[in-house]
Amino acid sequence: MDVTITRASLRGTAQAPPSKSYTHRAILAAGYASGATVYDPLDSADPHATARAIEAFGGDVSAVDGGFAVEGFAGVPDVPANVIDCGNSGTTMRLVTGTAALADGITVLTGDDSLRSRPQGPLLDAIEGLGGRAESTRGNGQAPLVIEGPVSGGRVSIPGDVSSQYITALLMAGAVTEEGIEIDLETELKSAPYVDITLEVLSAFGVEAEPVGADGGEVRSAGASGFRVPGGQTYEPEGGEYHVPGDFSSISYLLAAGVLAADEGLTVRGAQPSAQGDTAIVGIAERMGGDVQWDREAGEIEVSKSELSGITVDVGDTPDLLPTIATLGAVADGETRITNCEHVRYKETDRVSAMATELGKLGASVTEYEDELVVHGEDSELSGAIVDGYDDHRIVMALSLAGLVAEGETVVRGAEHVDVSFPDFFDVLYDLGATIQRQ
Repeated sequence: MDVTITRASLRGTAQAPPSKSYTHRAILAAGYASGATVYDPLDSADPHATARAIEAFGGDVSAVDGGFAVEGFAGVPDVPANVIDCGNSGTTMRLVTGTAALADGITVLTGDDSLRSRPQGPLLDAIEGLGGRAESTRGNGQAPLVIEGPVSGGRVSIPGDVSSQYITALLMAGAVTEEGIEIDLETELKSAPYVDITLEVLSAFGVEAEPVGADGGEVRSAGASGFRVPGGQTYEPEGGEYHVPGDFSSISYLLAAGVLAADEGLTVRGAQPSAQGDTAIVGIAERMGGDVQWDREAGEIEVSKSELSGITVDVGDTPDLLPTIATLGAVADGETRITNCEHVRYKETDRVSAMATELGKLGASVTEYEDELVVHGEDSELSGAIVDGYDDHRIVMALSLAGLVAEGETVVRGAEHVDVSFPDFFDVLYDLGATIQRQ
């Protein structure tokens, strides 16, 4: 699907979708339990992939009023009867690779073309280090993957700068092993807030896990040299239920739409504080000069169109914000420098290169380095163009924001991929006053 967007003035109220990161972890945690109900989940393609994996391992996931009822496999996954297709969901593949290592037999995991290009090697090496079998069928550290268990736990080392999801997979699986798992980080941890999300969900399900050697700051996992999860634990949430918070990665697009185009103001609901690192978008927008007011208790953000100035932003812990920040930088005065972003190249697509290329088509001046993206707002004047969404929900949404302020018509190709994390994205923009044409 292609979407055509023209310059618009937005106003009104928008509801943030539930968090994709929390939804994945909660569904899997309920699978590790004997069962639980996950309320307010994100009902989209990626969490559905995790739900299918739970069913492949012997559980069951069914829709109920306001959520998903999960019948779990109580920490002992069956050997799947068929290949598990994770679709486009990298989170699913990495998290359930840990689950597969617990099964007493062989599990095969695959996905679409994009997912089969993403790195899984360090997690495979960790499972091998725990005594399991973990192979890439093509011998390149990428899916399809063959995993054979069961592992009983132990101590492993793994890089911390490729994907925090490797750590999440090991922590979630490690809780139900006999020995537990101790993880030593070989490199500095990137995306530490995402591990905090994992620790928060584990705690809600009654599971103990902790960082080792962390710096004691607001982000619990920041500076950690490793992680530890004792074995023999049971997943059991209080009252048999878990409620998913709003998604700040998705809120970033609504907030950015507000500072770019909401002449009369915009209210974003569902913005309760949580461990999500992407809450940083509020402070980033404020630093750029955005008129942003966050009522944390009410979970509401008030935002309106603002004159923006370029800043430097380190996205080591917030990789999903890079596309949003790059778009804001293309409109801001001065230079916006996005640093510490090499790991953002290993998402659904190389998001650093994708944003440099597509913003360039719209008239932005962008310089791309291996670990840095610089947007020269003072040399940028956005005009409508045909841009490619790279089959990546975050690229599609970020480029759509640019269409709200570009002269003329902006056509975003592959717009259907917003279904991954924000299925109603274009409906929400339309309700706020955007002109949206679907083809």
